[in-house]
Amino acid sequence: MNPLWPRLQLTVAGAAVGVALLVIGALTGRPDVAVLGAAPVVAAVWDWRRRPSGRIDSALEPVGRSNEPGTLLGEVVVTAPPGTAAALVVVTRHREVVREALVHVDGTRALPLVVRTARTGIVKLADVAVQGIGPGAASVSEAAAPATATVTVLPDVRPLDVVPLPPRLRGLTGTHDSRRPGEGGSLRDVHPFVPGDRLRRIDWRVTARRSPQLEELYVRREHALAEAVVMLVVDSRDEVGPDPLTWRGSLVPAAADATSLDLARRAAASIAQAYLGTGDRVGLDDLAAMRRPLPPGGGRRQLDRIRQALAMTAPVGEAGSRVRAPQIPSGALVVVFSTFLDDEVARAATQWRGAGHRVLAVDVLPRLRAAHLKDRRQLALRMVWMSREDRLAALADADVEVVTWHDGPDRRLAQIARRAQRRVGAGAR
Repeated sequence: MNPLWPRLQLTVAGAAVGVALLVIGALTGRPDVAVLGAAPVVAAVWDWRRRPSGRIDSALEPVGRSNEPGTLLGEVVVTAPPGTAAALVVVTRHREVVREALVHVDGTRALPLVVRTARTGIVKLADVAVQGIGPGAASVSEAAAPATATVTVLPDVRPLDVVPLPPRLRGLTGTHDSRRPGEGGSLRDVHPFVPGDRLRRIDWRVTARRSPQLEELYVRREHALAEAVVMLVVDSRDEVGPDPLTWRGSLVPAAADATSLDLARRAAASIAQAYLGTGDRVGLDDLAAMRRPLPPGGGRRQLDRIRQALAMTAPVGEAGSRVRAPQIPSGALVVVFSTFLDDEVARAATQWRGAGHRVLAVDVLPRLRAAHLKDRRQLALRMVWMSREDRLAALADADVEVVTWHDGPDRRLAQIARRAQRRVGAGAR
């Protein structure tokens, strides 16, 4: 007996019925009855003798992402021993069977796999289980060990036209007008010529109007160009979906539902691209991870580093509490991404604002689906929601500007930028 390919009970029962018919036909002298029993017995013996003898195996290999957003590509490779008639392939995601297929396998066969998901970060592609079927479906193999694979899905980037700037700019280069006199920016004033001014800065029209006899020369002075420093702070301590029933952790959010951490990754990547695209410097810190933050930098490679670091952020056990908020570079704009379901992030944002930083609080809680909740759960959700609203209102009172990401962030960011101080060195680009 082959332990790797046991006989099916249904086939054994069919062979037993055939033997019984042969015996009955022989005892009663009925050759027609004996002929009816001979066929299943001969077929069962023939199929049993042709059973495969090796193991069936499967592997899942990620191929990459397609051009369609949220679509992942993979390949299921099934390896079967000689004589295998077919293989049953079962694809499971989030403990739910999403596809079953009976395929013909002749040695090795590669099957394409297309997975649609709204998740980012480290995503499990699928779990694939394979079981072989012998000739005539007389035997089946032991189920192969489930094959699985994970892929790193970088957050998508949403274009943003206008974003706010910090009240103080830094550096001697950049694309924004600073408060210091220099070159390259907009007009600062017209001033009498002093030692150190360049001759090409002389404004002859103003000189001719103010000093017709050329007793004094006047030069045009400009503002120096500078860059903004932006620090992105992601709160990865929790990851909640739109269904409050999944917040306890016993249920997994559906693959089609973007969680709060997915929204935080996309929001941070979009804001990073908006600033890096104009020559500013952007850094990244994780409020739940006790590790060195990604220092501010510029350029396309910095955006790639930020997207990769965002994809690696995930809730890991119980996050340690901080005595004080992380240190932020002087004069930087702080953008905090959180659900604000507790006081720790709000306290850190208030401390940064008290230290003189301009702080933007980006609310990344998804739109909730609470119609299916019963009375007690509705009451519990209402209490949590009221505490969260009070927390956001306290942030607004502390001069922390709040942006809800799922509710028109483009308009809100543009409104905050245009509402800023109109003096040189602040405001909208």
